[in-house]
Amino acid sequence: MIPRNLYDSDHEMFRDSLRKFIETEAMPHHEQWEKDGMVSDEIWLKAGEQGFLCPMIPEEYGGVGTDFLYNCIVNEEIGRSGCTGLGWTLHNDITVPYIVRYGSEEQKQKYLPRCITGELITAIAMTEPGAGSDLQGTNTTAVLDGDHYILNGSKTFITNGQKAGLVIVVAKTDTTAGSKGISLFLVEADLPGFSKGKNLTKLGLKAQDTSELFFQDVKVPKENLLGEEGRGFIYLMQDLPQERLSIAVGAVANARAVLEATVAYTKERKAFGTTVASFQNTQFKLAELSAEIDCAEVYTDRCTELLLEDNLDTVTASKAKLLTTDLQCKVADECLQLHGGWGYMWEYPVCRAFADSRIQRIYGGTNEIMKLIISRELMK
Repeated sequence: MIPRNLYDSDHEMFRDSLRKFIETEAMPHHEQWEKDGMVSDEIWLKAGEQGFLCPMIPEEYGGVGTDFLYNCIVNEEIGRSGCTGLGWTLHNDITVPYIVRYGSEEQKQKYLPRCITGELITAIAMTEPGAGSDLQGTNTTAVLDGDHYILNGSKTFITNGQKAGLVIVVAKTDTTAGSKGISLFLVEADLPGFSKGKNLTKLGLKAQDTSELFFQDVKVPKENLLGEEGRGFIYLMQDLPQERLSIAVGAVANARAVLEATVAYTKERKAFGTTVASFQNTQFKLAELSAEIDCAEVYTDRCTELLLEDNLDTVTASKAKLLTTDLQCKVADECLQLHGGWGYMWEYPVCRAFADSRIQRIYGGTNEIMKLIISRELMK
Protein backbone atom coordinates (compact mmCIF):
# COMPACT_ATOMS: atom_id res chain seq x y z
CA MET A 1 0.00 0.00 0.00
CA ILE A 2 1.48 3.33 -1.08
CA PRO A 3 1.78 5.90 1.76
CA ARG A 4 -0.69 8.75 1.42
CA ASN A 5 0.41 12.35 1.94
CA LEU A 6 -2.98 13.99 1.73
CA TYR A 7 -3.88 13.94 5.40
CA ASP A 8 -2.19 15.56 8.40
CA SER A 9 -2.56 14.73 12.09
CA ASP A 10 -5.72 16.84 12.46
CA HIS A 11 -7.34 14.95 9.60
CA GLU A 12 -6.40 11.63 11.16
CA MET A 13 -7.82 12.66 14.55
CA PHE A 14 -11.07 13.48 12.77
CA ARG A 15 -10.94 10.08 11.03
CA ASP A 16 -10.39 8.20 14.28
CA SER A 17 -13.30 9.99 15.91
CA LEU A 18 -15.59 9.32 12.96
CA ARG A 19 -14.55 5.67 12.69
CA LYS A 20 -15.36 5.07 16.36
CA PHE A 21 -18.66 6.89 15.92
CA ILE A 22 -19.70 4.72 12.97
CA GLU A 23 -18.60 1.54 14.74
CA THR A 24 -20.63 2.34 17.86
CA GLU A 25 -23.59 4.36 16.57
CA ALA A 26 -24.22 3.04 13.05
CA MET A 27 -22.89 -0.47 12.47
CA PRO A 28 -24.91 -2.15 15.27
CA HIS A 29 -28.13 -0.70 13.81
CA HIS A 30 -27.49 -1.00 10.09
CA GLU A 31 -29.16 -4.40 9.69
CA GLN A 32 -32.35 -3.03 11.21
CA TRP A 33 -32.12 0.08 9.04
CA GLU A 34 -31.93 -2.17 5.99
CA LYS A 35 -35.21 -3.76 7.08
CA ASP A 36 -36.72 -0.33 7.72
CA GLY A 37 -35.52 1.03 4.37
CA MET A 38 -33.92 4.07 6.00
CA VAL A 39 -31.68 5.14 8.85
CA SER A 40 -32.99 6.79 12.00
CA ASP A 41 -33.38 10.53 12.50
CA GLU A 42 -31.28 10.08 15.62
CA ILE A 43 -28.12 9.13 13.71
CA TRP A 44 -28.34 12.36 11.70
CA LEU A 45 -28.71 14.42 14.88
CA LYS A 46 -25.85 12.60 16.61
CA ALA A 47 -23.62 13.08 13.57
CA GLY A 48 -24.47 16.78 13.63
CA GLU A 49 -23.55 17.03 17.30
CA GLN A 50 -20.15 15.49 16.58
CA GLY A 51 -19.39 17.77 13.62
CA PHE A 52 -19.57 15.13 10.88
CA LEU A 53 -22.14 16.99 8.78
CA CYS A 54 -21.14 19.77 6.38
CA PRO A 55 -17.68 20.49 7.81
CA MET A 56 -16.92 22.84 4.90
CA ILE A 57 -19.67 25.35 5.76
CA PRO A 58 -18.15 28.71 6.78
CA GLU A 59 -18.04 29.67 10.43
CA GLU A 60 -20.54 32.52 10.06
CA TYR A 61 -23.26 29.94 9.42
CA GLY A 62 -22.27 27.62 12.26
CA GLY A 63 -19.72 25.48 10.42
CA VAL A 64 -15.99 25.10 10.88
CA GLY A 65 -14.90 26.03 7.36
CA THR A 66 -12.66 23.02 6.73
CA ASP A 67 -11.22 21.91 3.41
CA PHE A 68 -12.71 19.12 1.29
CA LEU A 69 -10.39 16.54 2.83
CA TYR A 70 -12.71 16.25 5.81
CA ASN A 71 -15.54 15.39 3.43
CA CYS A 72 -13.26 12.79 1.84
CA ILE A 73 -12.66 11.21 5.23
CA VAL A 74 -16.42 10.93 5.81
CA ASN A 75 -16.80 9.26 2.41
CA GLU A 76 -13.90 6.89 3.03
CA GLU A 77 -15.12 5.80 6.45
CA ILE A 78 -18.65 5.19 5.18
CA GLY A 79 -17.18 3.17 2.30
CA ARG A 80 -14.89 1.27 4.65
CA SER A 81 -17.69 0.41 7.09
CA GLY A 82 -20.26 -0.60 4.49
CA CYS A 83 -22.87 1.57 6.25
CA THR A 84 -24.30 2.69 2.94
CA GLY A 85 -27.55 3.89 4.48
CA LEU A 86 -25.83 7.02 5.77
CA GLY A 87 -26.79 9.63 3.18
CA TRP A 88 -24.21 12.10 4.43
CA THR A 89 -22.15 12.15 1.23
CA LEU A 90 -25.04 13.58 -0.79
CA HIS A 91 -25.81 16.06 1.98
CA ASN A 92 -22.20 17.14 2.62
CA ASP A 93 -20.69 17.08 -0.87
CA ILE A 94 -23.51 17.73 -3.29
CA THR A 95 -26.68 19.44 -2.05
CA VAL A 96 -25.45 21.75 0.72
CA PRO A 97 -22.54 23.11 -1.38
CA TYR A 98 -25.08 24.43 -3.90
CA ILE A 99 -26.58 26.56 -1.15
CA VAL A 100 -23.14 27.72 0.00
CA ARG A 101 -22.03 28.68 -3.52
CA TYR A 102 -25.18 30.02 -5.10
CA GLY A 103 -27.56 30.82 -2.27
CA SER A 104 -28.55 34.29 -1.15
CA GLU A 105 -27.50 35.50 2.27
CA GLU A 106 -31.06 34.99 3.48
CA GLN A 107 -31.10 31.40 2.18
CA LYS A 108 -27.78 30.62 3.82
CA GLN A 109 -28.87 32.02 7.18
CA LYS A 110 -32.17 30.17 6.98
CA TYR A 111 -30.97 26.70 5.99
CA LEU A 112 -27.27 26.12 6.61
CA PRO A 113 -27.25 26.05 10.44
CA ARG A 114 -29.87 23.30 10.48
CA CYS A 115 -28.02 21.36 7.77
CA ILE A 116 -25.02 21.25 10.10
CA THR A 117 -27.01 19.96 13.10
CA GLY A 118 -28.84 17.28 11.12
CA GLU A 119 -32.21 18.86 11.84
CA LEU A 120 -32.59 19.61 8.14
CA ILE A 121 -31.78 16.78 5.72
CA THR A 122 -31.34 17.69 2.08
CA ALA A 123 -31.81 16.04 -1.30
CA ILE A 124 -31.44 17.05 -4.93
CA ALA A 125 -34.13 16.18 -7.46
CA MET A 126 -32.71 15.86 -10.95
CA THR A 127 -33.70 12.46 -12.34
CA GLU A 128 -37.16 12.01 -13.85
CA PRO A 129 -38.99 8.88 -14.97
CA GLY A 130 -38.22 9.75 -18.60
CA ALA A 131 -34.90 11.57 -18.16
CA GLY A 132 -31.89 10.15 -16.31
CA SER A 133 -28.42 11.44 -17.13
CA ASP A 134 -29.89 13.77 -19.78
CA LEU A 135 -30.70 16.85 -17.69
CA GLN A 136 -31.81 18.76 -20.75
CA GLY A 137 -34.65 16.27 -21.02
CA THR A 138 -36.16 17.61 -17.80
CA ASN A 139 -39.93 18.02 -18.04
CA THR A 140 -40.59 19.54 -14.61
CA THR A 141 -41.60 23.17 -15.06
CA ALA A 142 -41.60 26.28 -12.87
CA VAL A 143 -43.73 29.18 -14.14
CA LEU A 144 -43.43 32.59 -12.51
CA ASP A 145 -46.77 33.85 -11.22
CA GLY A 146 -46.46 37.04 -9.18
CA ASP A 147 -44.40 36.38 -6.07
CA HIS A 148 -44.26 32.62 -6.63
CA TYR A 149 -43.16 30.00 -9.13
CA ILE A 150 -45.75 27.32 -9.86
CA LEU A 151 -43.90 24.01 -9.88
CA ASN A 152 -45.24 20.94 -11.70
CA GLY A 153 -43.64 17.61 -12.47
CA SER A 154 -42.18 14.49 -10.89
CA LYS A 155 -38.80 13.09 -9.94
CA THR A 156 -37.55 9.60 -9.13
CA PHE A 157 -34.57 7.79 -7.59
CA ILE A 158 -34.07 10.66 -5.13
CA THR A 159 -31.56 9.81 -2.39
CA ASN A 160 -32.65 11.03 1.08
CA GLY A 161 -36.05 11.59 -0.53
CA GLN A 162 -38.17 10.32 2.34
CA LYS A 163 -36.31 12.18 5.06
CA ALA A 164 -35.45 15.38 3.22
CA GLY A 165 -36.95 18.55 4.62
CA LEU A 166 -35.41 20.59 1.81
CA VAL A 167 -35.02 19.54 -1.80
CA ILE A 168 -33.12 21.29 -4.58
CA VAL A 169 -35.39 20.81 -7.57
CA VAL A 170 -34.21 21.07 -11.16
CA ALA A 171 -36.95 22.61 -13.31
CA LYS A 172 -37.43 24.42 -16.59
CA THR A 173 -38.35 28.07 -16.31
CA ASP A 174 -38.22 28.43 -20.11
CA THR A 175 -39.19 25.35 -22.10
CA THR A 176 -37.92 26.86 -25.36
CA ALA A 177 -34.39 27.73 -24.23
CA GLY A 178 -32.82 24.26 -23.88
CA SER A 179 -30.11 24.14 -21.23
CA LYS A 180 -30.40 27.91 -20.74
CA GLY A 181 -33.97 27.46 -19.53
CA ILE A 182 -33.08 25.29 -16.51
CA SER A 183 -33.21 26.73 -12.98
CA LEU A 184 -32.77 25.43 -9.43
CA PHE A 185 -35.26 25.86 -6.59
CA LEU A 186 -35.12 25.30 -2.85
CA VAL A 187 -38.36 23.50 -2.13
CA GLU A 188 -39.40 22.82 1.45
CA ALA A 189 -41.07 19.47 2.00
CA ASP A 190 -44.16 20.85 3.74
CA LEU A 191 -45.31 23.04 0.83
CA PRO A 192 -48.86 22.21 -0.35
CA GLY A 193 -48.83 20.14 -3.52
CA PHE A 194 -45.43 18.57 -2.78
CA SER A 195 -45.82 14.87 -2.03
CA LYS A 196 -43.49 11.94 -1.59
CA GLY A 197 -44.18 8.59 -3.16
CA LYS A 198 -43.19 5.24 -1.75
CA ASN A 199 -39.72 4.44 -0.49
CA LEU A 200 -38.33 2.52 -3.46
CA THR A 201 -37.15 -1.08 -3.07
CA LYS A 202 -33.68 -1.44 -4.55
CA LEU A 203 -31.08 -4.09 -5.35
CA GLY A 204 -28.68 -2.58 -2.81
CA LEU A 205 -28.33 0.45 -0.53
CA LYS A 206 -31.29 -0.99 1.33
CA ALA A 207 -30.86 1.26 4.37
CA GLN A 208 -30.83 4.41 2.25
CA ASP A 209 -34.20 6.01 1.57
CA THR A 210 -34.79 6.58 -2.14
CA SER A 211 -38.02 8.15 -3.29
CA GLU A 212 -40.34 9.39 -5.94
CA LEU A 213 -41.30 13.05 -5.56
CA PHE A 214 -44.36 14.74 -7.02
CA PHE A 215 -45.10 18.43 -7.54
CA GLN A 216 -48.62 19.54 -8.35
CA ASP A 217 -49.08 23.30 -8.58
CA VAL A 218 -46.58 23.83 -5.77
CA LYS A 219 -46.24 27.53 -4.99
CA VAL A 220 -42.53 28.10 -4.43
CA PRO A 221 -41.72 31.60 -3.13
CA LYS A 222 -39.77 33.65 -5.64
CA GLU A 223 -36.99 34.12 -3.08
CA ASN A 224 -36.43 30.33 -3.12
CA LEU A 225 -34.91 30.49 -6.58
CA LEU A 226 -31.34 29.26 -6.08
CA GLY A 227 -28.92 31.57 -7.86
CA GLU A 228 -30.08 33.13 -11.11
CA GLU A 229 -32.93 32.01 -13.31
CA GLY A 230 -31.73 30.08 -16.36
CA ARG A 231 -28.31 29.27 -14.91
CA GLY A 232 -29.23 25.98 -13.25
CA PHE A 233 -27.59 23.81 -15.90
CA ILE A 234 -24.35 25.76 -15.59
CA TYR A 235 -24.40 25.37 -11.81
CA LEU A 236 -24.94 21.63 -12.15
CA MET A 237 -22.09 21.26 -14.63
CA GLN A 238 -19.72 23.30 -12.46
CA ASP A 239 -20.40 21.12 -9.43
CA LEU A 240 -20.29 17.72 -11.12
CA PRO A 241 -16.50 17.24 -10.75
CA GLN A 242 -16.80 17.35 -6.95
CA GLU A 243 -19.78 14.98 -7.02
CA ARG A 244 -17.92 12.47 -9.18
CA LEU A 245 -14.81 12.73 -7.06
CA SER A 246 -16.91 11.99 -3.97
CA ILE A 247 -18.20 8.84 -5.63
CA ALA A 248 -14.64 7.83 -6.57
CA VAL A 249 -13.32 8.36 -3.04
CA GLY A 250 -15.99 6.12 -1.55
CA ALA A 251 -15.50 3.52 -4.27
CA VAL A 252 -11.78 3.13 -3.57
CA ALA A 253 -12.30 2.96 0.20
CA ASN A 254 -14.97 0.30 -0.15
CA ALA A 255 -12.92 -1.74 -2.61
CA ARG A 256 -9.96 -1.76 -0.23
CA ALA A 257 -12.12 -2.78 2.72
CA VAL A 258 -13.66 -5.65 0.74
CA LEU A 259 -10.21 -6.81 -0.36
CA GLU A 260 -8.85 -6.73 3.19
CA ALA A 261 -11.83 -8.70 4.48
CA THR A 262 -11.40 -11.26 1.71
CA VAL A 263 -7.69 -11.73 2.41
CA ALA A 264 -8.56 -12.47 6.04
CA TYR A 265 -11.37 -14.84 5.02
CA THR A 266 -9.27 -16.87 2.58
CA LYS A 267 -6.57 -17.34 5.24
CA GLU A 268 -9.12 -18.99 7.50
CA ARG A 269 -11.39 -20.81 5.06
CA LYS A 270 -10.40 -24.43 4.41
CA ALA A 271 -10.91 -26.36 1.18
CA PHE A 272 -9.32 -29.61 0.04
CA GLY A 273 -7.34 -29.88 3.24
CA THR A 274 -5.73 -26.45 3.05
CA THR A 275 -6.65 -22.77 3.19
CA VAL A 276 -8.20 -21.02 0.19
CA ALA A 277 -5.38 -18.48 0.46
CA SER A 278 -2.81 -21.17 -0.34
CA PHE A 279 -4.14 -21.64 -3.88
CA GLN A 280 -2.21 -19.82 -6.58
CA ASN A 281 -5.44 -18.64 -8.21
CA THR A 282 -6.46 -16.95 -4.97
CA GLN A 283 -3.07 -15.31 -4.56
CA PHE A 284 -3.00 -14.05 -8.13
CA LYS A 285 -6.55 -12.65 -7.94
CA LEU A 286 -5.83 -10.82 -4.71
CA ALA A 287 -2.51 -9.50 -5.99
CA GLU A 288 -4.16 -8.13 -9.13
CA LEU A 289 -6.90 -6.41 -7.15
CA SER A 290 -4.43 -4.96 -4.65
CA ALA A 291 -2.34 -3.44 -7.45
CA GLU A 292 -5.38 -1.93 -9.16
CA ILE A 293 -6.73 -0.47 -5.92
CA ASP A 294 -3.38 1.17 -5.16
CA CYS A 295 -3.30 2.74 -8.63
CA ALA A 296 -6.89 3.95 -8.32
CA GLU A 297 -6.18 5.46 -4.92
CA VAL A 298 -3.15 7.36 -6.21
CA TYR A 299 -5.18 8.79 -9.10
CA THR A 300 -8.08 9.70 -6.82
CA ASP A 301 -5.75 11.38 -4.34
CA ARG A 302 -4.31 13.44 -7.18
CA CYS A 303 -7.82 14.45 -8.24
CA THR A 304 -8.48 15.51 -4.66
CA GLU A 305 -5.37 17.69 -4.73
CA LEU A 306 -6.61 19.26 -7.95
CA LEU A 307 -9.99 19.97 -6.38
CA LEU A 308 -8.32 21.64 -3.42
CA GLU A 309 -6.41 23.80 -5.93
CA ASP A 310 -9.69 24.50 -7.78
CA ASN A 311 -8.23 22.82 -10.86
CA LEU A 312 -10.25 19.60 -11.13
CA ASP A 313 -11.87 19.58 -14.56
CA THR A 314 -14.83 17.56 -15.76
CA VAL A 315 -12.82 15.12 -17.89
CA THR A 316 -10.35 14.26 -15.14
CA ALA A 317 -13.15 13.76 -12.61
CA SER A 318 -15.07 11.63 -15.11
CA LYS A 319 -12.03 9.37 -15.51
CA ALA A 320 -11.85 8.96 -11.74
CA LYS A 321 -15.52 8.07 -11.49
CA LEU A 322 -15.32 5.64 -14.42
CA LEU A 323 -12.19 3.81 -13.29
CA THR A 324 -12.94 3.57 -9.58
CA THR A 325 -16.56 2.46 -9.80
CA ASP A 326 -15.78 -0.16 -12.44
CA LEU A 327 -13.00 -1.38 -10.15
CA GLN A 328 -15.25 -1.35 -7.09
CA CYS A 329 -17.71 -3.64 -8.86
CA LYS A 330 -14.89 -5.89 -10.07
CA VAL A 331 -13.44 -6.21 -6.57
CA ALA A 332 -16.84 -7.05 -5.09
CA ASP A 333 -17.46 -9.66 -7.77
CA GLU A 334 -14.03 -11.32 -7.56
CA CYS A 335 -14.02 -11.29 -3.76
CA LEU A 336 -17.52 -12.74 -3.57
CA GLN A 337 -16.29 -15.59 -5.78
CA LEU A 338 -13.44 -16.27 -3.37
CA HIS A 339 -15.96 -16.58 -0.55
CA GLY A 340 -17.72 -19.38 -2.43
CA GLY A 341 -21.34 -20.01 -1.50
CA TRP A 342 -21.03 -17.97 1.68
CA GLY A 343 -20.34 -14.91 -0.42
CA TYR A 344 -23.89 -15.13 -1.73
CA MET A 345 -25.34 -14.92 1.77
CA TRP A 346 -26.63 -11.50 2.83
CA GLU A 347 -25.08 -11.86 6.29
CA TYR A 348 -21.61 -11.58 4.76
CA PRO A 349 -20.37 -8.03 4.08
CA VAL A 350 -19.05 -9.02 0.64
CA CYS A 351 -22.60 -9.88 -0.43
CA ARG A 352 -23.85 -6.47 0.65
CA ALA A 353 -20.87 -4.82 -1.06
CA PHE A 354 -21.69 -6.64 -4.29
CA ALA A 355 -25.27 -5.36 -4.23
CA ASP A 356 -24.40 -1.86 -3.01
CA SER A 357 -21.59 -1.22 -5.49
CA ARG A 358 -23.62 -1.70 -8.65
CA ILE A 359 -25.37 1.66 -8.46
CA GLN A 360 -22.02 3.46 -8.40
CA ARG A 361 -21.70 2.96 -12.17
CA ILE A 362 -25.12 4.58 -12.69
CA TYR A 363 -25.65 7.61 -10.46
CA GLY A 364 -23.62 10.78 -10.76
CA GLY A 365 -23.87 10.22 -14.52
CA THR A 366 -23.67 6.69 -15.92
CA ASN A 367 -20.26 5.34 -16.78
CA GLU A 368 -21.30 5.40 -20.42
CA ILE A 369 -21.73 9.16 -20.05
CA MET A 370 -18.26 9.30 -18.47
CA LYS A 371 -16.84 7.59 -21.56
CA LEU A 372 -18.68 10.05 -23.80
CA ILE A 373 -17.23 13.03 -21.91
CA ILE A 374 -13.71 11.59 -22.09
CA SER A 375 -13.97 10.65 -25.77
CA ARG A 376 -15.23 14.11 -26.75
CA GLU A 377 -12.10 15.60 -25.24
CA LEU A 378 -9.96 13.13 -27.15
CA MET A 379 -11.69 13.92 -30.44
CA LYS A 380 -11.21 17.67 -30.24
